[in-house]
Amino acid sequence: MNLIKQIIERAKADKQRIVLPEGSEKRILQAADKVIEDGVAELILIGDPKVIESSAKELNLQNISKATIVDPTNHPKKGEYANLLFELRKNKGMTEEQSLKIVENPLYLASLMIKNGDADGEIAGAEYTTGDVLRPALQIIKTAPGISVVSGAFVMFTETKQYGEDGILVFADCAVMPNPNAEELAQIAIASAQTTKSLVGVEPKVAMLSFSTKGSAKHEMVDKVAEATRIAKELAPTLLIDGELQADSALVPSVGESKAPGSEIAGKANVLVFPTLEAGNIGYKLVQRLGNAEAVGPVLQGMAAPVNDLSRGCSVDDIYKMVAITANQAIGLKSK
Repeated sequence: MNLIKQIIERAKADKQRIVLPEGSEKRILQAADKVIEDGVAELILIGDPKVIESSAKELNLQNISKATIVDPTNHPKKGEYANLLFELRKNKGMTEEQSLKIVENPLYLASLMIKNGDADGEIAGAEYTTGDVLRPALQIIKTAPGISVVSGAFVMFTETKQYGEDGILVFADCAVMPNPNAEELAQIAIASAQTTKSLVGVEPKVAMLSFSTKGSAKHEMVDKVAEATRIAKELAPTLLIDGELQADSALVPSVGESKAPGSEIAGKANVLVFPTLEAGNIGYKLVQRLGNAEAVGPVLQGMAAPVNDLSRGCSVDDIYKMVAITANQAIGLKSK
């Protein structure tokens, strides 16, 4: 069974409540219909019920009526969510009248559902920008304890079975933080390890990448990675992590033994943490295109509850997979 199938089966075995703020978008509806049919998750669709019903009929979807459909402008919990939003944001100057209006925004409503315990995770971005998706999530759900940064990981399915876990590796940060400092990089490493446990289901072995291995080069960027490794070990003493390591030292056993003898990670890494977004984004795209690898993500990590951002060019299959991934993140956070 491949990893995506395993992720789907784990989601089926412990159904999570996933909210979709773009509930009337046609790709979202088609993916939702399949998710419900397969029993992958319990879905909450936010949108005008009449529009959703009409679109479902037009697309010949048979299962949408089994989702919970919430009209953002008129539902029984509107006052409760508006009051929650007011309490969370009054110190930032929000008034009760403003909260009653803002709570009608589907993205704010989705985050409030999660904060209130009425949903376990959220997926959006088929119509909204990343900034639109993250803003209410950061204001309402906030980051996980001990984490102050959100980052984006890709699960890379490569054809080089000798690396990672049978060719599967997690790359981060490839989507959010342009130039994290040492503290932020350490947090990205810890969050990436949690993502690896939740999605890949294996013990993470984290390599902190650089253009230097164990002091082979001197530069402030090398110092940052070495310091990030030290901080991560302090914050998560049981985490298997090492750095700084060059990519070949992290992945190739013979190179790892030569350049970093005695390291538990060198030559065995299944999680690669890049020093900057520039390096991470370039790295995953090169592996994807030149190595003919499948890149699944970005999976947003570091939030107190899973919130994932879709590409506006996403397919129905992308959305379906992301529902299963978000469910697995929710399961992992609860077990943690």
